[in-house]
Amino acid sequence: MKRTMWTPTLAWLAAVTGAVALAVLAPSESSLLGRMPTVSAKRLDQQKMVLPQGLPAERTLALVTFTRGHRVEIDSWIQGLRLDRDSSIPWFRMPVLNDPGTDNARGDIENKLLARHPAESDRSRLVPVFTDRDAFIRAAGLSGTEHAWVLVLNREGKVLARAEGGFDEDKAQALRQTLLAQNSD
Repeated sequence: MKRTMWTPTLAWLAAVTGAVALAVLAPSESSLLGRMPTVSAKRLDQQKMVLPQGLPAERTLALVTFTRGHRVEIDSWIQGLRLDRDSSIPWFRMPVLNDPGTDNARGDIENKLLARHPAESDRSRLVPVFTDRDAFIRAAGLSGTEHAWVLVLNREGKVLARAEGGFDEDKAQALRQTLLAQNSD
């Protein structure tokens, strides 16, 4: 009879111990979303910056592209969120490019981008990042390069929210809420 009383107690203790262990060992939500690696970059208006520490606000919207074809998806976010008319949301475009390895090759790519973006307002919001694209994708917690990504980043580099592909009102609302949330990181 004593053995029977101990069995439920031991099972309960084992369950509680397992739950506590999982709670301690499980990754936090912020680590699941990813982290932007620290990179030195230069906006197209020639202003140098270190990302993510040099972001314009504690929470910033980064419109990430991997190919020229993603421009349509990014433009849909700019129009859908009215970023070109609403100064309350800090944002920038971030084409992520495989680093060609030399300053001359990076300069050639920057010159092509400059030709496509003649307006000074566009140049100040365009921050090409030359890096190992695959490493960037892994670190940021992205699933691939098939579509553009919209990320809410903080100055520590944490990805606080993200959306893939073209503009979607439900995703936009979630991004807005994260952008406007108090600093509870």
